[in-house]
Amino acid sequence: MSKYFDELMSSLNEAVAIERGELKGRTTVYEIQPVKKYNNTQIKSIRTSVGMTQVLFANYMGVSCKTVEAWEKGTNHPTGSACRLISMLENKTFETLPFVKKMAF
Repeated sequence: MSKYFDELMSSLNEAVAIERGELKGRTTVYEIQPVKKYNNTQIKSIRTSVGMTQVLFANYMGVSCKTVEAWEKGTNHPTGSACRLISMLENKTFETLPFVKKMAF
């Protein structure tokens, strides 16, 4: 048979063995850290540390420039997913995101 058929049959046989209790299934457990909150000075510091303008930062965050201005003035505060994206900037892991492309000049 084909390679794909053999892999599929092997997987199905493994699933049946797990269901019967003959094999132990594999599990992965993830611990999700609480969402970190950022104040206006932290946001500006993180943005500038990665070399982003307010416009570029707004595009990265998927918000308007006015929203970024409000965050940096302390008028409004990012929440939820916005804080997760900021933490990726802070930890320098944002380049792994599929919508971020590094360009050389």
